[in-house]
Amino acid sequence: MVDNKKIFYNALAKALNSNYEKLVVIYDAENGFEKAWHNLPAELKTFDPKNEFEKLEKEKVDIIFRDDPRFPSLLKEIPLAPIAIYVKGKIDPEAVSLSIVGTRKATPDGEEIAYELAQSIARKNIQITSGLAMGIDSASHKGALKAKGKTVAVLARGLDEIYPKINEGLAKEILENNGAIISEYPLGSEPMPHRFLERNRIISGMSIATILIEAPEKSGAISTARFSTEQNRELFVIPGPANHRNYGGSHKLIREGARLATSAEEIFADLGLNIAPTNDALNQEEMIILEIIKGSKKSPGFDEIVEISNLEFSKANAIIGKLLTLDIIEEAPNGYQLKK
Repeated sequence: MVDNKKIFYNALAKALNSNYEKLVVIYDAENGFEKAWHNLPAELKTFDPKNEFEKLEKEKVDIIFRDDPRFPSLLKEIPLAPIAIYVKGKIDPEAVSLSIVGTRKATPDGEEIAYELAQSIARKNIQITSGLAMGIDSASHKGALKAKGKTVAVLARGLDEIYPKINEGLAKEILENNGAIISEYPLGSEPMPHRFLERNRIISGMSIATILIEAPEKSGAISTARFSTEQNRELFVIPGPANHRNYGGSHKLIREGARLATSAEEIFADLGLNIAPTNDALNQEEMIILEIIKGSKKSPGFDEIVEISNLEFSKANAIIGKLLTLDIIEEAPNGYQLKK
C-alpha cells in the first residue's frame, strides 16, 4: 500500500534540509505534505519522492510520526518534539529508558563506569539510550548488550551510514539484539554540528532521566544534560577527581542542583523505580523461556513457548509460574510479556 504521507514527508525533509520550523508549519496545515511538495519552488524538487522512499524501504528504515502510537510516548511530551523519526530496528514506545552520555575522549575509568552502570541498568529490563559516539556512549551501548538488554542509538545524520564509521559493528550488534537506531533526518543527511545539538534533545527526551559521566565544561553531553532539565526529567551526574578536566562540566552541574549518583541502585531509589528482580539467578531453562518471551514480536502463549523451548509441559508450566511470582513476566491478553 502506498503511504503518501511518508513519501512526501521524506521528500520535504530532504528538500528543506530538515528545517524544523518549516516542516512544523506544513505538518499543522490542511492537506498535508503532498500539497506542500507540489507547492515547492522547482529548484528544490531535484529528485523523485517515490524513488527516495524506495531507498528507505531498501535500507529497512521506517518513518514514525508523532501522532502514531508507535512513537515513543515520552518523546511526544518534550518541547519541539520531532514531527517524525526514522527508525531502523525495533522500538518500544512505552519502554522505560535511561540515557547515559558523556565525553568522546573518555578515560578508561570513565568507560568502565559507563559500561558497568549500563549493564546493571539493562539487567533490570530498562532501556539504555545514547548517541553511538566514541567514549562514554559506546561503552554504555556495549554494557547494555552485555546484559542482553535493549539499547537505542540516536544519530545526528541519515541512517544510510553510521557515524562514526568505526561503530558500524556496534550498530549492527544493537540491531541484532532487538534494539534500534533512530534519527530525525532523511537518508543522505550529513552530521552537521547543529544536528548533534538537535539530536541531544531526542536522547534526553526519550528517557525518564539522563546520567552524565565525564563531561568537560564544553562537552556536547552538557547540552543533553541541559535539555533533560528543560524537559522536566531527572539529571544524575557521576562525580570524579576534583581537578580532572573531564569532570569540569559534571561538577558544575552538581553545584547547580543535579543529583549526584555513584551506582545504579542510588538512581533506582531516587527515581522510585519498582525494579523487577535480576535475571542473574535464573538457570539455563528459565533463561530460555525468558528469552522466548523477550524476543517475541507478540506475547507468546503457553503452547508456543512449549513448542519453541522443547521443554516438557510440566517443566515449562513451573518455570512460567516462577517468572510470574518473581514479577519478571506478566500475563498478557494472549500470552505472556515482560513485566512493565
